[in-house]
Amino acid sequence: MPSQIMTSQLRIATYNIHKGFSFFKHRMVIHEMRDQLRALGADVVFLQEVQGVHARHARRFVDWPRQPQHEFLADSIWSDFAYGKNAVYDNGHHGNAVLSRFPIVRWDNEDISEHRYESRGLLHCEIAIPGWSEVLHCVCVHLGLLARHRKLQMRAICARIDRLVPDCAPLIVAGDFNDWRHLAGAGLARPLGLKEVFEDTHGRPARSFPAAMPFLRLDRIYVRGFEIEHVHVHHGHPWQRFSDHAALTASITRA
Repeated sequence: MPSQIMTSQLRIATYNIHKGFSFFKHRMVIHEMRDQLRALGADVVFLQEVQGVHARHARRFVDWPRQPQHEFLADSIWSDFAYGKNAVYDNGHHGNAVLSRFPIVRWDNEDISEHRYESRGLLHCEIAIPGWSEVLHCVCVHLGLLARHRKLQMRAICARIDRLVPDCAPLIVAGDFNDWRHLAGAGLARPLGLKEVFEDTHGRPARSFPAAMPFLRLDRIYVRGFEIEHVHVHHGHPWQRFSDHAALTASITRA
């Protein structure tokens, strides 16, 4: 049946949206970015550096969205969404978000910061996919800039998944890992039995930064309980006009 085909396959995207600004923050691009995200056709979207509130930007830009960025981006395409507030400052806050075409039945944001000057979190959502006996566990992350902090943050991710995600449940962990040294495989994938979609398909994680001509492999999509059908890095024109990161997509099928 068509509905069974639709829900056995998922299209996943992860994207660091740079708070809705272009690479050097010369322009606000959240409106054009929304159009590009829609064109990806993703069922579940993992977003990082999402601006929940920013009072100064709202005063400065006439067309600054009235809703939080995750709600503005979700609009009528992704019916459910969750936002994890991580960094809080005088003018507002930002964090991670998950947008979903399917119901998010439970979500929680866990603080995994290693010091007060770099706020980091993991957003854990449980999504009910039609026809699936288990919920889909989605963990959206944005890890620290220092290797020793990322190592501790990956331990925190592993601990949460070991504690709260059954071995038989489908699982996706995606986001900006800041992992130019390619250490997440040892720290996260092997302990949890995950496979990174680009590494599984092409032998190495994707080059995703900077978006104009990527050479650093910072972003990841890890999965468990899926077969990987197709992966793609969205960089160059027109993506280079938006965030400093490229968007990544993967089409996956329940194993």
